[in-house]
Amino acid sequence: MSRDDRDRFRLYQRAVQNPAAEIDFVDRVFHDRYGRPAQRLREDFCGTAAVCTEWVRRRPDTHAWGLDLDSNALDWGRRHSLQTLSTEQGARIELIEGDVLSTETPEPEIVLALNFSYWLLRTRTALLTYFQRVRAILPETGLLVLDAHGGSESLRLHSESRRIHDPLGEDFDYLWERADYDPITSRQICHIHFRFDDGSSLERAFSYDWRLWTLPEIRELLDTAGFSSIQVYWQGWDEQGEPDGHFVPVERGEPDDAWIAYLTAAP
Repeated sequence: MSRDDRDRFRLYQRAVQNPAAEIDFVDRVFHDRYGRPAQRLREDFCGTAAVCTEWVRRRPDTHAWGLDLDSNALDWGRRHSLQTLSTEQGARIELIEGDVLSTETPEPEIVLALNFSYWLLRTRTALLTYFQRVRAILPETGLLVLDAHGGSESLRLHSESRRIHDPLGEDFDYLWERADYDPITSRQICHIHFRFDDGSSLERAFSYDWRLWTLPEIRELLDTAGFSSIQVYWQGWDEQGEPDGHFVPVERGEPDDAWIAYLTAAP
């Protein structure tokens, strides 16, 4: 792969996203709750719409809407993510450039806001408004799915890297940097960098200015927004002490230095 081919959106999908695992989880929790599969999904802050793409690929009766403010990410998704679908599958997905706080969409059964994307809403007023809008559009047999992270490491300025194997190109290092954190407001500045074996890099390929929301804050705002059933799913550990990628419903979490959880909220 030449330097000109190093596409930050493609690298992000390889390093960060796992749409198949995310849809596996969403399918499981929806079916566990309602006894049937869902058909209509909306992916908020969808970026390149990798999850929407996976959703419509799964079953012939599914439809998806992806909502994001970033026209560049949406255009990339149309040119790359959606091009992996058949004509019939592609007809069941719509990408919409718009604000999650104001844009109207058809009624979904599931709304997703993953990769901590809703943390871009940094005030209680903004996040509560978002939750209220989602609550208003979901049917009584609907579900909002979020993720969150925390632990003592999330309060420190630090960087961590991970080696990524790319079967379609060259292997590379993914670097996550928490560059700034304000304990008074919980505002964070974070960056993603990509570094390559020839010494070149994509520095600050993605940057985030968001708030570190805690689970109690999120749950209280969901409750205020009118959701009646809120569940936290905690990740387990394998025999080597590494995260195993399997999330189970819990009433109490573990005080790990770094943790990731899902939340679901039903009307």
